[in-house]
Amino acid sequence: MNSKRLISYASLATAFSLMLAACAAPAAAPAPTTAPVAAATEAPAAPAATEAPAATEAPAGEATAAMTTTEAMSETMVTGTATKLESPDCDYGGNFKSIEAVDATTVKIVLCTPDPAFPSKIAFNSFGILDKDFLDSVGGDTAKINEAPVGTGPYKLTEWKRGESMTFEANPDYFAEKPASKTIIYRWQKEAAQRLVELQSGTVDGIAQVAPEDFETVEGDTNLKLYPGVALNVFYLGLNNAKPPLDNEKVRQAIGMAIDKQRLIDNFYPAGSFVAEQFAPATLLPGFSKEGDGATWYKYDVEAAKKLLADAGFPDGFEISLSFRDVVRGYLPQPAKVAQDLQAQLAEIGVKVTINVMESGAFLQSVSDGNESMFMLGWGADYPDATNFYDFHFTGASKNFGAPYPDLVAAIKTAGGSADPVVRQTAYDEVNTLVKQHVPMVPIANGGNANAWKAGTQNVKVGPIGQNMFQISNGTDQLVWLKNAEPISLWAGDETDGETLEATSLLYDSLLRFEPGGVAVQPGLAESYEANADLTEWTFKLRTGVKFSNGADFDSSDVLATLTAIWDAKNPNHKGNSGQFEYWQGFFGSLLNAPKAAP
Repeated sequence: MNSKRLISYASLATAFSLMLAACAAPAAAPAPTTAPVAAATEAPAAPAATEAPAATEAPAGEATAAMTTTEAMSETMVTGTATKLESPDCDYGGNFKSIEAVDATTVKIVLCTPDPAFPSKIAFNSFGILDKDFLDSVGGDTAKINEAPVGTGPYKLTEWKRGESMTFEANPDYFAEKPASKTIIYRWQKEAAQRLVELQSGTVDGIAQVAPEDFETVEGDTNLKLYPGVALNVFYLGLNNAKPPLDNEKVRQAIGMAIDKQRLIDNFYPAGSFVAEQFAPATLLPGFSKEGDGATWYKYDVEAAKKLLADAGFPDGFEISLSFRDVVRGYLPQPAKVAQDLQAQLAEIGVKVTINVMESGAFLQSVSDGNESMFMLGWGADYPDATNFYDFHFTGASKNFGAPYPDLVAAIKTAGGSADPVVRQTAYDEVNTLVKQHVPMVPIANGGNANAWKAGTQNVKVGPIGQNMFQISNGTDQLVWLKNAEPISLWAGDETDGETLEATSLLYDSLLRFEPGGVAVQPGLAESYEANADLTEWTFKLRTGVKFSNGADFDSSDVLATLTAIWDAKNPNHKGNSGQFEYWQGFFGSLLNAPKAAP
């Protein structure tokens, strides 16, 4: 028996007061709940995830969706390894209280405060599960994981030619729907025009991020098909309050007034794009404010901006750098051109901008470390809830915007810690008012976007969370996908870039997953789950018979090992790439045993 496997059991009767959520086989997953259809002038509606999912009944012959209240669990031991990690209290700043491998097929997670979005959070592939023995052998070092990643996903990595391509081969032991293509090849090309040329010539099957000016070209070519995405994203201009003169609130407000957002939309964005009034897209309810001072951003007003700068002591303006990565995103289709336009707009109020173009990985790391004064970035939804936007960015998960604003943090925690939509929206109205006051960033655009594929390609489903890459087929054994940038690494636990996240979705599975092209949560490595009445205890029943790509059996010890390696800063496997593990902090608050910040 593998040394990591569970070897001794003692019964422990456990009851839950109310079964709130359960998922059976993927075919029986509930349809997503959708927000009301938006007017033609607004962003397209997207599903909201503000309530705990209702319990569903498994089809005949499938595993029962959740345990009964009288079913016993087991207290377990793992050879050489604890079966539970628990914080002594919740004063450390995070929302995880404990993670426990109850028995070989049961994992229990206890939170400090209720989290109605928890199933969607844990479904995100940043929390894909690795084999415990493999994780121990590489010490959680992303550089070593990159060499031969071990997951339970639909594909295995067989080759990574740095700077050129990645090759993925279908995993014959995959527990769910078999991959549609035997081989998937990832390539990358930063120039949108060149990506389209390759698609038209037939050297690739699909391309990411069609340039705005090429939408009509693709739609007019009978050999190609355009797949528009949902604008569940935001492009923003980040302002770091630890970098003078951005430590002055009036200066930040002046910048917030000096940007003509509509001009940027008209000149550089495709159809389906909208001016962003708030940090969260308009379809995220609760979250987006329809009333109050935070419902609309400052009116574009150059003269008012100049007066604010003068009041702040900068009548002649100042000099500052604007950093960005020249990588196309759905929220930012033409980075260089937008940067140049922002440079010109800010010059009108006396702000002299020096443009600083950086390599993608170095840029993200530098922004996260708080080194950049003013920067261009954005965010696409990882799950359809306002917590994904506000909690990740403004509660101190990273140093992007300098020091957190205490009143803003308090309002965000109130909004995210309630299951009552009315309470949440009231708190988010305050959140949006405070964001407008403090201006940690200037929300600019909700970007329309699209991918393109050969017309004969089958089963392409593009949703707000991504596309179903492993189910796409061109009728042959090989699928070639041309991205706009190379993945940074192959452990998404410590990354935030979209290329890494997409590539790792082929290699790993999370406890839960999103339906292809949608946002409804479905079973993943957990065949079912349930929560207690106040949404603080979540119990996952794991699939049996699942194997990792190295042949090892999957069980609860792998879940415990992976999640605690991220959560616990003192865990020997808590290394990663940058060591920031931003997604965990953005979703769940502070890391356990995190080093104290310098005074």
